[in-house]
Amino acid sequence: MHLVYIYPNATEAMTKSVVSVAAKAVPQVKVTGLTNTKSPAAFEGLQDGASAIPGVSECVPEAQAMAADAIVIACFDDTGLTEARNLATCPVLGIGHFAYTMASLLGGAFSVVTPVEAAVPVIENNIKSSGVCENGAQVRARGLAVLAIEQGGAQVLDQLFRAILEAKAQSKCKTVILGCAGMAAHHGALSDKTGAVLINGVVASAHLAQSTALFLAKG
Repeated sequence: MHLVYIYPNATEAMTKSVVSVAAKAVPQVKVTGLTNTKSPAAFEGLQDGASAIPGVSECVPEAQAMAADAIVIACFDDTGLTEARNLATCPVLGIGHFAYTMASLLGGAFSVVTPVEAAVPVIENNIKSSGVCENGAQVRARGLAVLAIEQGGAQVLDQLFRAILEAKAQSKCKTVILGCAGMAAHHGALSDKTGAVLINGVVASAHLAQSTALFLAKG
């Protein structure tokens, strides 16, 4: 089994972080990452994501040449997901959609904590398109730069702790989704301190992509 994660932005460190988290989640599976070098360093709105779609599409044939059993778009906005699906012969899935799917499977309302306000309408539209909005999803921006989240640190984690606790208190949600791939590496620390049921799209994608590929292989 081989999962290939395509990271839509140009920050190689974030690709490596996503691959590391996914590989730990499914140690029996080969996990590889590809970075879209023809894009902004980070996405903080619709325009950034749109500019990255051609590069994401160019990564698809490379992933297929690596004998990918499934391709995962490793950006919470699911940037280029539709275009990649139109090109690939294997399943192509996104970490955002995987996170919403997992929240739906667990049942009840959920909240999404995302870095910047510009990402909120993108995520809200993706949730609506996914068909799980009946679960009472709410999207909350914390005003943190994407690259700052990737780098971590006490101040960043404190901001994320507060955002998760506010989401729990204000929306009475059953689960809180970490709405940025850069948050994946902080899942353990955030879960331990907040006591919240957190959904990490990278971990969810590793398990569900493996299951999807196995299901298709066995018919």
